Amino acid sequence: MTASLRIALLSSLGALALAGCGDGATDPSKEQSVVAKVAPPAGKTWSQVVRVDGDGVVMGNPDAPIKLEEFGAFTCGHCAQFAKDSHEELKRDFVDTGRVSYKLTPFMLHPVDAIAGAIVKCTGPDRFFPLADATFLEHEAFIAGASKPAPGIEEAMKLPPAQRFTALAKGWGIDQFYQQRGVPAATIQQCLAKVENVEAIEKGTNAGVEKYQITGTPTFVINGQVAEGVAAWGLLRDRLRTMGAR
Repeated sequence: MTASLRIALLSSLGALALAGCGDGATDPSKEQSVVAKVAPPAGKTWSQVVRVDGDGVVMGNPDAPIKLEEFGAFTCGHCAQFAKDSHEELKRDFVDTGRVSYKLTPFMLHPVDAIAGAIVKCTGPDRFFPLADATFLEHEAFIAGASKPAPGIEEAMKLPPAQRFTALAKGWGIDQFYQQRGVPAATIQQCLAKVENVEAIEKGTNAGVEKYQITGTPTFVINGQVAEGVAAWGLLRDRLRTMGAR
């Protein structure tokens, strides 16, 4: 286990010292021509087409002309609100048209994010979005264990890396949250016993901070450009429509 990851699990990452969960103001953009719809593969909708892509997972048309990426933290209340507001509409009116692909890259604001992100991503691309949705849509239940003092956390940090994250997940109630949503205890243990799964969330976070100068979540990137000031579904929906997804 790297020293930086150990520090990250005790406090905020140095690279994330300015990162937080917050809002923003709109950023105007010129209206573009309407983008044509694209038919999905036979027997599927585009939102059922998912794949791992670098540090995140993508749903939708791989060749969609509008590529949306969200850097979202599972502990972030604004990210949870975005998920609640956009849940069906983003898939139905944008992804399923073939015009927009949507990538979610788990972001670490709190050690809980690294452990949850490792579990959700480790279960595989087909389960990634259902579990991510459950985490955001049931935000209060998810963060309940981490919102109060948890016995055994300091002791868990002294364990060998292959045991440490499983113990932290238990101490914060993360394991129970995902078990109640269909992830077997053995799968959670296997995912967290591989330290590289947890490290991957840290690396993805640092890569996002370095590339896009992320200072808060959710942060949205459209076709490689940060959507400045857009941190809520209404603003993002308008931006996607302006770009031709209408």
